[in-house]
Amino acid sequence: MASRNTTAKDASFRGNKQSLPQKPCAACGRPMTWRKRWRNTWDQVKYCSDGCRQRGGAG
Repeated sequence: MASRNTTAKDASFRGNKQSLPQKPCAACGRPMTWRKRWRNTWDQVKYCSDGCRQRGGAG
């Protein structure tokens, strides 16, 4: 079994999704909730989906 790398966000999560950071999608304005997949690039995440990424900033 592989060892698990934990970050401060992972340690404070504890199953409560309400405490995760959110920000709006640049294209459609929908709120995006922090995902573990985005832990290293959260500051660069702008779009909620591939469709919004293709549309760009117009929404």
